[in-house]
Amino acid sequence: MFGADLSKMEVNGVEVPVIYEQSSIIPTGAIQLIFSRSGSAYNGEIQGLSYLSSLLLNEGTKELGGVKFASLLEEKAISLHVSSSQEFLEIDLSFLKEQEEEALKLLAMLLQSPNLTEKALSKVKQQAISSLLAKKNDYDYLASVGLSQLLFKNTPLQFPSNGNPAAIKAISLNQVKSYIAHAISLKRLTLVVGGDLDIQSTLSKLNPLLSKLPLGEQSEFKSYSANAQTQSKVQYKPTEQAYIYFGAPFMLKDYKSEAYKAKVMSFILGASGFGSRMMEEIRVKNGLAYSAYMRINLSKLATYASGYLQTKIANQDQSIKLVKQVVKEFVEDGVTQEELDSAKKFLLGSEPLRSETLSQRLSTAFGNYYLGLDLDYQKQELQKIEALSLEELNDFIKSHKEILDLSFSIVTK
Repeated sequence: MFGADLSKMEVNGVEVPVIYEQSSIIPTGAIQLIFSRSGSAYNGEIQGLSYLSSLLLNEGTKELGGVKFASLLEEKAISLHVSSSQEFLEIDLSFLKEQEEEALKLLAMLLQSPNLTEKALSKVKQQAISSLLAKKNDYDYLASVGLSQLLFKNTPLQFPSNGNPAAIKAISLNQVKSYIAHAISLKRLTLVVGGDLDIQSTLSKLNPLLSKLPLGEQSEFKSYSANAQTQSKVQYKPTEQAYIYFGAPFMLKDYKSEAYKAKVMSFILGASGFGSRMMEEIRVKNGLAYSAYMRINLSKLATYASGYLQTKIANQDQSIKLVKQVVKEFVEDGVTQEELDSAKKFLLGSEPLRSETLSQRLSTAFGNYYLGLDLDYQKQELQKIEALSLEELNDFIKSHKEILDLSFSIVTK
């Protein structure tokens, strides 16, 4: 039977959580070092710091540099990659079973002597700035960032996690070193281990290299509410289409007891593509957009509703008016039994597809752990969805009038 388990391993007196699943289907192994509360939402005033630091950590070791270190990885078919998000800094290591020792050796080299040099920093700054400048003509990106500025003004979530060119240019090597010293520490670490491995043996091999990490300290957890004041932001660009992003607050009292209702609500309102209210009204009945989407976003950092559509500039005002109308009628009238039955059928039927691979199962298990849920919470969620009544769902929908407080970010001509 597939399924992840949870244990702890002690490293220098710190109990590090370990989520693991042994699977011998393919002779490979995977190890993730996930450092929580180390992403862009925890950068303080320095935009793009965690993102730039993750790029620098992909530049190999000080002794070998990026090219030689990458060659060593390639020779052994080992993948070692560092990434960052709003909440986490993550080191992902994957390898053939026979290369486990070599993979752990290279991970140890990276952790002990990352290429924190001015030369490497200059290189990744150029990469980051070039990527950001290219986004100036990505109108979806601009509209999305504009929405974040409306919903999360005066919070770290108003900024893109990869920063902006001026902020990236100003980051110093000392700031990167300080960030890495705090972020990559035992008290922030969760291990996720899976594959055709002897899990206990792998953990024993990991212990010596992890013991060289600083103890560190877990930073204070942060949570933000979306702005309830309805606002609009318009950016004018040489475009033939209007890019319309919209969002509103969504208050979730308790994840464990309410998230499954929000999932069904989100699916019917706009997250399911064809058949959803948003798509049916915007595209099918009125032909205003090729695609229209809206969903409920649930994370520890923030819960909120968001959506988007792209339409002809001549249809811009009509599309915005229709989005407001669809959401209003949805909250006031709720859903039909047919819509609920259809949502249940899809959500219950497609769940096996979301847990087909080991990486999917481990990712889901970690997400559940981080939210304070049982690792197999999905099974409980499916049972709750199956038992959900129309009256119960509609009462839930009607209690969330805050999603009527829609703000719009528009890129237009």
